[in-house]
Amino acid sequence: MRAVVAADGPDREPIGTGADPLGDPYLRTRFALPARPATFLRRRRLVAHLDRALRTPLTVVNGAAGAGKTLMTADWAAGLRLPVAWLTVEAGDHRPGVFWAYVFESLRVSGARPAGATGAPADPGGVGRGLLSSLAAELDARDRPVVLVLDEYDRTAAAEVAEQLEFVLHHAGQGLRLVLVTRTEPLLPLHRYRAADELTEIRGAELSFTPQEAGALLRLHGLHLPEHAAAALVDRTRGWAAGLRLSALAARESTDPEQYLKEFEADHSTVADFLLAEVLEGRTEEVQDLLLRVSVLDRFCPDLADALTLRADAGPLLAGLHRENAFIERLGHSWYRLHPLFREILRAHLHERLPGVEPELHLRAARWLRRSGFLPETLAHGAAGGDYDLAAGALVDSLAIGQLFTGLRADALAQLFAGMGPEAGSPQSDLVRAAGALARRDLNHGLDRLRRARDRLTDAEDSPGAAAARLSCTLLEALAARLTGCPQRAEQAAAAAEALRRDLPEHLLDEHPELTDLLRTHVGSARLWEGRFDDARAVLTRVAGARGGSATVLPHAEAMGHLALIDYLGGWLGRAERRALAAVSEAERAGLPRPPGAGLGRLVLAAVAVDRQELDRARDLLDETARLPAREHDPVPTAGRALAVSRLLLDAGDPRAAAEAAEPAVSAAVRSPWAESHAAVVRSAARLADGRPDEAVRLLDGVSGGQPVCAVEAAAIQVAAGRPRAAAELLDAVRAEGRTGPAVSVGAALARARVAQEAGDTDTARGLVARALLDARRERLRRPFLRAGDWIEPLLATASLRALAEDWLLPGRPRGHAGPGRPVSDRAPLVPVELSARERDVLRRLARLMTTEEIAADLYVSVNTVKTHLKSAYRKLAVNRRSDAVHRARELGQL
Repeated sequence: MRAVVAADGPDREPIGTGADPLGDPYLRTRFALPARPATFLRRRRLVAHLDRALRTPLTVVNGAAGAGKTLMTADWAAGLRLPVAWLTVEAGDHRPGVFWAYVFESLRVSGARPAGATGAPADPGGVGRGLLSSLAAELDARDRPVVLVLDEYDRTAAAEVAEQLEFVLHHAGQGLRLVLVTRTEPLLPLHRYRAADELTEIRGAELSFTPQEAGALLRLHGLHLPEHAAAALVDRTRGWAAGLRLSALAARESTDPEQYLKEFEADHSTVADFLLAEVLEGRTEEVQDLLLRVSVLDRFCPDLADALTLRADAGPLLAGLHRENAFIERLGHSWYRLHPLFREILRAHLHERLPGVEPELHLRAARWLRRSGFLPETLAHGAAGGDYDLAAGALVDSLAIGQLFTGLRADALAQLFAGMGPEAGSPQSDLVRAAGALARRDLNHGLDRLRRARDRLTDAEDSPGAAAARLSCTLLEALAARLTGCPQRAEQAAAAAEALRRDLPEHLLDEHPELTDLLRTHVGSARLWEGRFDDARAVLTRVAGARGGSATVLPHAEAMGHLALIDYLGGWLGRAERRALAAVSEAERAGLPRPPGAGLGRLVLAAVAVDRQELDRARDLLDETARLPAREHDPVPTAGRALAVSRLLLDAGDPRAAAEAAEPAVSAAVRSPWAESHAAVVRSAARLADGRPDEAVRLLDGVSGGQPVCAVEAAAIQVAAGRPRAAAELLDAVRAEGRTGPAVSVGAALARARVAQEAGDTDTARGLVARALLDARRERLRRPFLRAGDWIEPLLATASLRALAEDWLLPGRPRGHAGPGRPVSDRAPLVPVELSARERDVLRRLARLMTTEEIAADLYVSVNTVKTHLKSAYRKLAVNRRSDAVHRARELGQL
């Protein structure tokens, strides 16, 4: 039975319907076993050695360029009866997300993964551990192993990729046989595999041809040399496969091949010198010119090659070169590429034969590629040719400028346009400059370039290109409005974008949904900053509910984070937590371990943790956000961080530091009522804690009922400062109407309860506290009670209120005892506890005294995922320790 491998096909045609993390179709040729030429020699000693790979988890085929590693491995793999997933690694695979996306697709193409299998990385820069754990578990469950061959593995030198590969290999058990074909030593713990006899190795010395093998190879090329001549050639070439084959190709054109090879050995120091002088020069001028010019291309077809030669003969010339096995590889559907080593030699010769022509060749390629719709290659060749107006025009005209922000191509595009000088003067170039500056949060340069581009586009004639540039400009206008806190400017950008969309082809808009989603996210953020929560929720909900694939994962995560903050500011802790967790977990499922958009979600989780008095968790979450990509000059996340940090510091007993942290370090065109109100409340509480009630009250002048959470906290400060009437006015101004959450109702009830208690109306106070306890228990909202002051303690000591507070706010009591103890076992909780299936899985393993790491390995998830399930279970069960969680879950019939 032949191996299960991908068939040849066009290099731009997608496998199935999937796209890689950069949004491009998967390149089918990367999954295909390389074709063996007619002159390929099967060396049975190497095939027998490679058969050991079926008995060891890891195999390394390590040799120099041209040593014959790839063809030898492909020939062996083609004869296997096991499924074989072949992947040719490329330079861009040093980014973990790109590498693993192609691994997942190669497994699917080989049949090792079902067609409907879910889960694949979406961010080229990273991949979550949970995704890799799922893959390892899937492989371990197989009845027979799959052979995964990573050809040219040396092209990815990232230590992170190697660590992830080792993780999957270790946990895949007997379901995976990994074969690395590489020029360099892989960054894997090979010594451990050697010690355990779990490593098969084929290295350079073994790959070298013996004189007998060299003689057989030469005969396949039509050369019948004496044994001593073949041995001499092996000695001079060190048995190097490519050198032997290239030498044979050149020698067979001579009338005396043996003498020719002798002269070659004597007159040239390296095979490369010989190839440069002899193999190329043995061709016609047209063939030489064609090969030299296409050496600037990664891959090419006849039409593209003709664009570089300015002739029309590339088709038959390339077909002839391929038939002669002249180091031209056919990729399918008339696409070709040069053997990498041969290409290097040709490019060196191009510089000598045609000095100064390379930039023009790049530009000819860029123009052809742009007309043909190959955007990434167009950008690369446009930049290599020094025409940044061409590259910027291609990016903007394709509506792909959003890729400078989404993270999918951001780093590569920033590097590509880094060389753009002042000679690039088109409006599109100014837009790219503005986008780069705004992405770096360099507002001065970004706004200046944006203004220049906008002015020039205003005067430009109407055309599809101008419409695309103007729509791209609206995206940057919306971002600038968000970063400067100017909602009016954001609304103007949104209105202009809506009008411009009608002037553009629908298919072009559909190809780049990230532009629309990014713009809407910026508008929603600006509305949120201004305190227009309903309007912000409307536009952000559209982004969160849109389906745009990997290109829109990041704006989707940002939208979810903003929606979570809106819920939090309305007093809905549970809703805010669920949205924030959804934003973070969705990013992890997509293989985004640390997406910028998830930072706001973690800030909201930190704020919720403070309100539940889970201060250690809040610190951990804030530490995580500090390690995320910076978001300076972004008002909403900056204010969100100030809110969470200042409240944490206040509750940790450091009022001075809390007051300093309360003010968001950002300048904005308009004030943010919620940011200012939260800052005022924290500063006021800090003054009150320092024993300065009059100053505390003065700081509350700007707090109104329009910010209900702040209003009820301000009311509590007013009562504590001896101003019950001012507190009552604040509470009466709170716009409840069912639109505010438990944090508002709890805070309001406690403020009114204190007024009643201090007025001597204990019954009313007790009833208000009971109502607050019932509302707070659903959300595990502890902060208002713990910051209430001494007045509440006698009330909580009463039997009826203590019963409501036990197990989540106060310690429980065993039967027959008044002191603290375990939760009462014969009383059902006031709020039903329902653990998820995964939470119960984790608790069952806790009951078996397994560590967090052991649980993660047993469930094939990451340690962080286990910790997340534990924290959720602790919150639901109102406990803080592992043993209590297991005990409580058993009492409630959850285990």
